[in-house]
Amino acid sequence: MNQTFHIEAIGYAEAGRPVAVVQRQSVRAESADSLQRRAVRLLQRSRAPQWNLAPVEAVRILDGAGTELFRWTIWDEMSGARAG
Repeated sequence: MNQTFHIEAIGYAEAGRPVAVVQRQSVRAESADSLQRRAVRLLQRSRAPQWNLAPVEAVRILDGAGTELFRWTIWDEMSGARAG
């Protein structure tokens, strides 16, 4: 049975300011595992010259209740780690 998940692109943290969600996508899928590649692609697209929103430091997947199920940051990307 499909559930609603949210993929969020999160901006850089600044001193004393909360981290802002730059973009949010709501997606229906059977599991969050199937969305991990989609979230990582969003992070990669956010570093392209055509990206016209605020800079992005991380992406995360939340379930319908708001529980974080997956997080991937630019630091994971630069370390050569692989998602999922």
